[in-house]
Amino acid sequence: MGEAEAKGSSSKDKRWSLQGMTALVTGGSKGIGHAIVEELAGLGASVHTCSRTESELNNCLVEWKAKGFQVTGSVCDVSDQAQREKLINTVSSEFNGKLNILINNVGNNIRKPVSDYTAEDVSVLTSTNFESGYSLSVLAHPLLKASAAGSIVFISSVGSAMPANFGPIYGANKAAINQLGKYLAYDWAGDNIRVNTVAPALIKTPLAQRAFEGFEEGIKTTISRTPLGRAGEPEEVSAMVAFLCLPAASYVTGQVIFVDGGMTVNGLFFPAPTLKPI
Repeated sequence: MGEAEAKGSSSKDKRWSLQGMTALVTGGSKGIGHAIVEELAGLGASVHTCSRTESELNNCLVEWKAKGFQVTGSVCDVSDQAQREKLINTVSSEFNGKLNILINNVGNNIRKPVSDYTAEDVSVLTSTNFESGYSLSVLAHPLLKASAAGSIVFISSVGSAMPANFGPIYGANKAAINQLGKYLAYDWAGDNIRVNTVAPALIKTPLAQRAFEGFEEGIKTTISRTPLGRAGEPEEVSAMVAFLCLPAASYVTGQVIFVDGGMTVNGLFFPAPTLKPI
């Protein structure tokens, strides 16, 4: 291999690597968050994650250490401001005041008709689904700016763009996240911080399984409206998230990207493949 070819190969490798970068992923002990931690760590990033459940977190940390991943963790309920501040202080100390990547992944839902929500329900959902991402982004801003190459990715939902049964407050929260990502991308571009949002549809996660428990017909209906004819895998979301954090995506910011098997295409009479269960 000639010198020029070797340099070109090295440059290309750096575009598709997170080696030497640092990342914070909220809610990384299961589902999409777990897949994101593994995706980023597999690409070379040093990752800190958090979970409300200490036993789940510790089990994951043992698993990741065995895989050779550089992952640490904290117990944290990101719906609480004091715990959010403590989390960012921990990350700042661990990563020497610099952070390349923030993944605001945490989300929760309470399934009810819209008129049945209490004020407490709305407060709990909003603090988890919207306020946590907003607050953590603001708290992490100095660390992201100090890295000179920051990237934030919010995890939203297809419910932010299409009404979904029993998810009105969740969907409204996620729609707000979509817009927040655009505003932060605009405001922080001068700090070399890119901000994007990934909005999955039905993904095989514990949250989705709980949401559809006893509602198998809902799963069939959802899949029947998905051109690819199946639910998605967490790794199919984490791959998109990782791409948005790579140097290769350095000109992508302010975008909402749906990872939904084509659901938001809103087509009619598309070829219907054999439906696969969730």
